[in-house]
Amino acid sequence: MRELRVVGLDVDGKRIICETADSAEMFTLRVDDRLRAALRGDKVASNQTEIDLEVQSVLRPKEIQAKIRAGASVEQLAAAAGVPVERVERFAHPVLLERARAAELATAAHPVLADGPSVLTLLETVTKALVARGLDPDAVAWDAWRNEDSRWTVQLAWKAGRSDNVAHFRFTPGSHGGVVTASDDAAHQLINPDFARPLRPVAAVPQLEFEAPQPEPSAPPAQSAQVTPTPAPEPEPEPAPAPKRSRKARATVPAWEDVLLGVRSSGTQR
Repeated sequence: MRELRVVGLDVDGKRIICETADSAEMFTLRVDDRLRAALRGDKVASNQTEIDLEVQSVLRPKEIQAKIRAGASVEQLAAAAGVPVERVERFAHPVLLERARAAELATAAHPVLADGPSVLTLLETVTKALVARGLDPDAVAWDAWRNEDSRWTVQLAWKAGRSDNVAHFRFTPGSHGGVVTASDDAAHQLINPDFARPLRPVAAVPQLEFEAPQPEPSAPPAQSAQVTPTPAPEPEPEPAPAPKRSRKARATVPAWEDVLLGVRSSGTQR
């Protein structure tokens, strides 16, 4: 490394003119925060890039609070700026309390319906709507932030099954708690008096009209001929058993001498 010697400042006063020991070459060195930190002996700051220094210079307390009031979270702001969360949280805490208070006041406001402000408050209306849909009204989260027009936006977040849902309202403080108006479809459905309507309506299934098949004309049933029932035949009497011939009834054969003498078997002559 070559050693340089400071000659003086440039005409605009933003650069330092340096030259080599033999005055053969000249250099300019820009005066920035890193050079100032190096002159002070701040080694940490001298190792940071110019972008980091510009980011830290932007995150002043008032600007931190302005971003938090506009809806940014501490984690989001710290990650975008590349600074520790503690640095942002220290200045964001009062604004977070302000946002929570605005959300609480909005729940006591009255939703604006088609015929004017409702008698029920926003909290009562939302609770009634969630209970009618079988949801737990205690498992919701309220938040609020101020828009560029200095009006408050109130957010209601709840979980239905595995889906995360949010609804947004515009809150205008005033007498009797002020009023809130729906900013999106989910908010409109929550404050709609028709609580039977689902938060996420499912498209109706089209009904297909089918023609019922016409029954084919059937031939008239053939008239069956009247058949006179045939009377059952009377049972014939069983034939009487043939009389058994006795051995006495059998014809006797005459003896030979009877034939010669002409004597009958009965003992009579002829």
